[in-house]
Amino acid sequence: MINEYYILKQGNQEGPYTHTQLMDMGINATDFLISPLADGMQQAADLPEFQEYFISMGIYMPTPQNVATFWWRLLAFVIDYIIVIVGLVVVMAIFGVFVGITHSHFDFESADMELLYRLIFFLALVAYHSVFEATTMQGSIGKLICKLIVVDPEGCRLTFGKALARNFSKLLSSLLCGLGFLTILWNPMKQGWHDQVAKTYVIRKGQ
Repeated sequence: MINEYYILKQGNQEGPYTHTQLMDMGINATDFLISPLADGMQQAADLPEFQEYFISMGIYMPTPQNVATFWWRLLAFVIDYIIVIVGLVVVMAIFGVFVGITHSHFDFESADMELLYRLIFFLALVAYHSVFEATTMQGSIGKLICKLIVVDPEGCRLTFGKALARNFSKLLSSLLCGLGFLTILWNPMKQGWHDQVAKTYVIRKGQ
C-alpha cells in the first residue's frame, strides 16, 4: 500500500506504519525508514513528506541545499557586530558617568586598557551569540534578520554549553588572517573552523 512505512529499530525492521502513525510515535529525524515513495532506506528527515513535521518541531536537518552561504553569514555578522558595539558603547558611557560622579581615578587610555577592551569585546561577542543560539531563536539578532539558525548534526537547537564551545572556537577561526572563516566559501557544508570543531551548521530557513 502507498502509506506503508517500515522503520529500522536496533537492527530490526518494524512495521508497516502509516505516515500519521510514525508522527504519533514521535520518530526522530535520524531514524531510518523504508518509504513507499522512495527507493531504499533513508533517514526520516530526508523524506519530503516528513519535512514539515520536523520543521514544526524546530528540527532543520543540514543539507548541502539549505546551509547558509558565506555572504548571508557575513551580513548577519555585520549586523551583530554593530549591535554589540552599540551595547558596549552604552555600557562604557554609563560607567564613565559613574566614574565622573564618584571622582574615581580611572585611566581609560592606558596601554593596558586597550588589551582589556579587546578582551571585553571578544567575551561580549561570545556571550551574545551563545545565549541567543541556545534559545528558541537558535541564532543572534543578525541571524534572525537574515533568516539563519544554528543547529547540531541532528538539526536540533544547541545547548548553551555547545553554543559556548562554538563561539569560543571562533578564536581559532580568527587565526591566520581569518582563514578559519573563509573556509565557509569552499567547504561543502559551508562550515568555518569553529563549526567543524563544535559540529554545528548554519541553516537558512526557507531554502
